Amino acid sequence: MTGAPAVTGLGCLCAAGGSLSACLESLRAGLRQPKPSTRIITTHPVPFPVFEIPGFEHPSELLRTSALLLAACREALADAGLEKADLAGLRVGVCVGTTVGCALSNESFCEAFRKGLDPDLGPLQKVARNNPAAVLSRTLGLTGPSQTVVNACSSGTDAIGIGASWIRAGLCDLVLAGGADELSRITLDGFIALKIVDPGPCRPFDRERKGLNLGEGAALLVLESEESRRRRQAKARARVLGYGVACDAHHQTAPHPEGAGLRRAIRAALGDRTGGVAFVNAHGTGTPDNDRVEGRVIADLLPGVPFFSTKGHTGHTLGAAGAIEAAFTVANLEAGWIPASAGFATPDPEIGSQPSERVQAVTGSSALSLSLAFGGNNAALLFGQELP
Repeated sequence: MTGAPAVTGLGCLCAAGGSLSACLESLRAGLRQPKPSTRIITTHPVPFPVFEIPGFEHPSELLRTSALLLAACREALADAGLEKADLAGLRVGVCVGTTVGCALSNESFCEAFRKGLDPDLGPLQKVARNNPAAVLSRTLGLTGPSQTVVNACSSGTDAIGIGASWIRAGLCDLVLAGGADELSRITLDGFIALKIVDPGPCRPFDRERKGLNLGEGAALLVLESEESRRRRQAKARARVLGYGVACDAHHQTAPHPEGAGLRRAIRAALGDRTGGVAFVNAHGTGTPDNDRVEGRVIADLLPGVPFFSTKGHTGHTLGAAGAIEAAFTVANLEAGWIPASAGFATPDPEIGSQPSERVQAVTGSSALSLSLAFGGNNAALLFGQELP
């Protein structure tokens, strides 16, 4: 067994920016630009805003989710000082979270099939070739373990936790772990049907919150064993100190009223560490149930620790959300500051706590990134600068 995996590379793109550094600039400046999609056409009378990545072009053989993932991977590898050739002599795994992974982009095929026609199988074959983890492994010529995690909105967080466990178990020298998801008309219509989409910019933890805004993006973390990191003399931007996962088994979409599963996940991630948490990057969707439960649990388990949501900058990127927020968590912990929780203005007395209202300096040796998902799935990652 090896020690805490090192994070030696980070890559991210979403509506907040085309790179991790650009995203951080948007977070620090409070910039956010939700607007109706330019790619997705719906019949709703309300032009629901989304956080779409403008001008993102990709090869026709790739679905958008896979292309987003590859873009994040290129940035992460460059950040880690790695090229494709450097991976050949290492045991490299791939673990990627997603929700639909572009599988809902074949509406025309399904419509034709339902009408009794004989549509070309090309769209289905394209989906089959675009399993995100498989695309990454194939593109880089990797032969290590390769897994796509589909665990609703905690998928990206779970993928990083699983990837870290491979390194701890000695299965891999290095793991490319993260998440990716694109905007889809079916996904957008589905969330609108659930009546949890805000017709305006989302307002996580605010008393007047009405729901989420969907987004798209990808983030990837290069996780590395201490032996491999030392051999390359690579910098550890942070380490994965803990991972916790627990299911409420309470409701298909709503969290447990007391946050039972979230509490277990946080405690598992923290382990015996009782102090030193600088901040919490909360799931903070802007939905009434999520924010009420999550805010109460954070206040109860980590009183006085500042927390915030970045979904006011990125939208809810579903399977990519946990990975994007993990990348932000590492970068903010390293930089020693956290952003204002975009969209928040009025405290909610039902929550009893409130997120960060301004950019502020933070101190501490670790930080938590949380995800709450449909099906009662809860996941937490603890990142820090401690030695392995």
